[in-house]
Amino acid sequence: MISRQQALDFLNNKISNKNIIKHMIAAEAVMRALARKLNGNEDEWGMAGLLHDGDYIDSVPMNQQGIQISQWLREAGYEVPDNVAHAMAAHNADNTGVQPESLLDWALYIGDSLTGLIVASALVLPTKKLADLTADSVLKHFKEKSFAKGTRRDQIALCEEKLGLPLDEFAKISLTAMQGVADELSL
Repeated sequence: MISRQQALDFLNNKISNKNIIKHMIAAEAVMRALARKLNGNEDEWGMAGLLHDGDYIDSVPMNQQGIQISQWLREAGYEVPDNVAHAMAAHNADNTGVQPESLLDWALYIGDSLTGLIVASALVLPTKKLADLTADSVLKHFKEKSFAKGTRRDQIALCEEKLGLPLDEFAKISLTAMQGVADELSL
């Protein structure tokens, strides 16, 4: 399987918007934490998080975003396990038509939006630092529909049904994971 450094190099060559790369690093951290909690394969779950938006560029149609990245990586000679490719395609199910099925799929589908809500919650703090953010604050913002309007709250809310994690625990796991990579996220 592709190494983390190879993945980062690949992404930096494909994606000009560094905020998208930071988002994927955040998703990787969350996915690794969820893998530990849910007995998933941490390397595979982490790679799915790190690479899932690696094709989020104008030249890739929305119905291929999440699919094209696996094709590019395989064409470049990297191994992408089928379950990782499926999870990346399923995270964009509304556009790709690939539905989440496995725990890995659901974790990425659900966790993807929460990373954005956590970043938005940090950015409204005076310090703009994840270290100063609490899970309670994230949950408060989750309930405010006007805050970070693009957040897919309906997907995040599936955490209990699909992952067996109450929302407060899911938020805490995700925030703690992102705090662990705060330097990479410049937050």
